Amino acid sequence: MPSKIEKKQAAAKLRKPPRDFSYTQNRELSWLRFDNRVLDEAFDETVPLFERLKFVSIFESNLDEFLMVRVGGLSDLAELKKQPVDNKSNMTASEQVDAVMAEMPGLLTRWESIFKSIEGKLDTLGVHRARIDSLTPEERTFVTRYFQAYVSPVISPLVIDPRHPFPNLRNGALYLACGLDGVTDEESLLGLIEIPASMNRVVEIPSPTGTYSYILLEDVILACLDSCFGSYKPLDRALIRVTRNADIDPDGEGVEEEEDYRQHMKRILKKRLRLQPVVLAVSGSLEKATLKTIRKALELSRRSVFTCNIPLDLGYVFGIEGKIPEHLRNELLFTPFKPQPNPTIDMTRSIREQVLQHDKLLFYPYEAMNPFLDLVHEAAYDPECISLRITLYRVAKQSRLCESLIDAAENGKEVTVLMELRARFDEQNNIEWAERLEEAGCTVIYGSEGFKCHSKICQLTYREGMALTRLTLLGTGNFNEKTAKLYSDFMLMTAHPGIGEDANLFFRNLSLGNLRGDYRFLGVAPVGLKPLIMRGLDREIQRALAGEPARVFFKLNSLTDREVIDKIAEASCAGVRVDMIIRGISCLKPGVPGKTENVHVRSIVGRFLEHARVYAFGVDSDMIYLSSADMMTRNTEHRVEIAFPVLDPTCRALVHEYMGMQLRDNVKARSLTSDGTWVPVERAEGEKPFNSQEALLERAYRNAEAAPEPVIEAKPAPEPEPQPVAPKVQKVQATVIEPEPAPVPQPEPQVTKPAPETSARHDKPAGKTKAIERHRPGRVRMGLGLIGLGLKTLITGKTK
Repeated sequence: MPSKIEKKQAAAKLRKPPRDFSYTQNRELSWLRFDNRVLDEAFDETVPLFERLKFVSIFESNLDEFLMVRVGGLSDLAELKKQPVDNKSNMTASEQVDAVMAEMPGLLTRWESIFKSIEGKLDTLGVHRARIDSLTPEERTFVTRYFQAYVSPVISPLVIDPRHPFPNLRNGALYLACGLDGVTDEESLLGLIEIPASMNRVVEIPSPTGTYSYILLEDVILACLDSCFGSYKPLDRALIRVTRNADIDPDGEGVEEEEDYRQHMKRILKKRLRLQPVVLAVSGSLEKATLKTIRKALELSRRSVFTCNIPLDLGYVFGIEGKIPEHLRNELLFTPFKPQPNPTIDMTRSIREQVLQHDKLLFYPYEAMNPFLDLVHEAAYDPECISLRITLYRVAKQSRLCESLIDAAENGKEVTVLMELRARFDEQNNIEWAERLEEAGCTVIYGSEGFKCHSKICQLTYREGMALTRLTLLGTGNFNEKTAKLYSDFMLMTAHPGIGEDANLFFRNLSLGNLRGDYRFLGVAPVGLKPLIMRGLDREIQRALAGEPARVFFKLNSLTDREVIDKIAEASCAGVRVDMIIRGISCLKPGVPGKTENVHVRSIVGRFLEHARVYAFGVDSDMIYLSSADMMTRNTEHRVEIAFPVLDPTCRALVHEYMGMQLRDNVKARSLTSDGTWVPVERAEGEKPFNSQEALLERAYRNAEAAPEPVIEAKPAPEPEPQPVAPKVQKVQATVIEPEPAPVPQPEPQVTKPAPETSARHDKPAGKTKAIERHRPGRVRMGLGLIGLGLKTLITGKTK
C-alpha cells in the first residue's frame, strides 16, 4: 500500500505544470495604464484645447466605471476566507485591490493638475467657470437671486443627528456636506444637501459679448450655504460623491416565478443604487471630525477616500461644448466631420439589389451608417420581405433603426428582436425600447441565463416566388446611430448563402435557448469561437515549424484569456510573427526573451474610439474574421458572440488596407514594452508623422469625391464591381476555418433544416395580432399623406 506521502507525490505529478507569469501581467493594473494613456491626450498640445478637457472628463468617467465594476467585484471577493487567485499575476483579490489603491493617488494628482491647467487657458480665451471665491459683485448678486428663485424651493437640507440617521447616499450622486455649529451645547452636527439632478447643472452667467461664463449648480448652493440650515452655522463645506459597487449579477438574483424579466431588471437597477460603497471622493475642505463621521457611516477605510480641489463628475463638460462662442470654435474644437457615403453604394438605388450583387463593407465612423439604416427601412415596406431578425445590445435613445422595426411589425412583417437587458448601464434604455417594440407587435426575446448576447447580427428574409433569399448584416459594434459616429467599427452586408444559413440557424437556436449550435462559417461563442482562434494559431504554428512564413494579426479592445495568451506565446516561440493592436487591456507582455520575442503590441487612442475586432491569419491574410468579441474569458466562454469571415476579395483587401494604415501610425500609437508600460512609437530618421485616424478621414472624403455619378444598371453585374479607389494589396483566395467536432457530447439537434419563416406566427403575442388586424399603413406613409392633404387645402382651399 502506498503511503500518504507517496499518494501526494503521485497526485502532484498529474497536476498541470505551474503557470508561467514571466510574460503576463495583472488585468487591473493594465487597465489603469490604459486610462492613463487616455489622460495623455489631455496633455497633448496638438489636440484642440477644449477637446483636451473632454479627455479629462473621459478619464474620470472610465475610472468611475472601473471602480464600480472591477474594484467593487474584487472587494467582495476579498471578503472570502479562500480568495481566488488571478491566473495572469498570481495575486489574490485583496492583493489586487491593494495594488489598485496604491496607483490611485498618482493618477488623480495628474488628473487634477491637467484639469486646472486647461481650465486656466480656457479662462484667458473667454470660456470662464466662475468660482465662489472670485465672484464679482454683479456675479454674486446674480447667483444669490438665482438661488432664491430657482434652487432654494427645490433643495431639502438634512441635519444628521441621533434622531435623524445618516441617509443612503445614491451611487454617483453629488452632495454638499458640512459640519454644523448647534445653537445649544450639542456636539457638532452634520449637514447634507443633495444637488438636484432635475435641474441644469450648468448655470450661464451674464458675460460680455464673445465670451461665455457659467457657474456650476453646486457652487450656487455653496455660495448661499449660510442661509440653508436656519439657526445652524456651517463650519466647513465640501462636495462629496460616493461610488458604489455595481458588479451585480442579474441572473444570480433569481427571477421570481411568473415575473416579467423586465420587472426583474428594474429591481436589479434599484438595488444597484444601494450596494456597498467602494470609494468616497471629496472636493473641498472638511474638518477631520466631519470627514470621519461620513467615512464611518459609509464603512470606508482612509485609503478609500480621495480628495481634490476641482469639480466632481466632469460629465457637464460635454454640455457646454455647444455654448462656446463661434469665433473660438475652430481653435478649441476638432474640425467638424460628417461620415461620408460609402463609394461602392449608390444611395439612389435599392440597397437590397446592390448587396445581392456583391458584399458591402462599411467602416464607421469614416463612412455613414445610412446604407444599413436605409436597408432596414426599405425592408419594412418591401412586400417581398417577410421577416426581420436582429440582436440589440446598446441602442440609441432616439433610434431610427428601432422605429423601422416598429414600422415593419405594423406592416405585418415577422419581426424578432433579441434585446439584451443586461447591457451594463444601458439597462433602463433597453427596457424602455423592449416595451415599445413589444407593444408595436415585435416578438421580443431575451438572452439566455448566464450568457449575455453581445453579438451584432441582423437578418432580412425575402420571398421571391417560391424561393427565399437572405441578407445577413454583421457588425463588430452596436447597431447604434450615436456611437456609429464616434466608434471605429466594421459592418459587413452579405447575401452569401452559407453565412445566411448559419445566421438563420443562429436565430433559431437563440429562440430555443440552444447555445451549442454547429455552424459552418460563423464562429459562435460560448462554444465555437475560441476553437476557431486556436485552429488559426495552430495553422500558423505548423507553417512556422515547417520553415514557411507565418503571421497572425489581431485587433482587439482587450486581451485577458489565459488560454489564448499561452497559445500566442507558443506561436511566438515557434517563429510566428504576431502583430496586435489592442486599445485597452493587454495581459500579455510582448518582447519577453524566449517567450514573446515575436509579439508586437500597439495601442491607438485618438479622436475616435477604436472598437473593431479583427482576426487575420497568414502572411497574405487569406483568413480574415471580423467579430464582436475580444479575447477575454467573459467573451469567449460566457457570452454569445459571433466571428464572421470576410470572403469577398474586395472587402478583404479593404480590411487589409485599413489595418495596414493603423500599423503605420506613429502619432497616436503607443508600443507595449516587456515591463507592461506604453511608450510612444519611435519614428525612423526622416519618417513623416502619420496619424491613422486623420488619414482615414481624408481617405473617406477623397473616396466620396472620386465616386462616380450614380448609374442605374439594367441588369445586376455578374462580377463584383471594382472599388473607386482600389487598395494596393494582393487579393488572395479566402480561407474559412472548418469547425471540428465538439469535444463534448452534443444534445440532439433542435432543428434539422431551416424552419419556414412564417412557422412561428401562431406564437405571436396579443399586441402583434392586434397590430396585424388593424392593417395600418406605416406611420411615415400616413404622415406624408396628411402633410400632402394639408398643402392641398392651403393652396386650393379645398379638402377633396
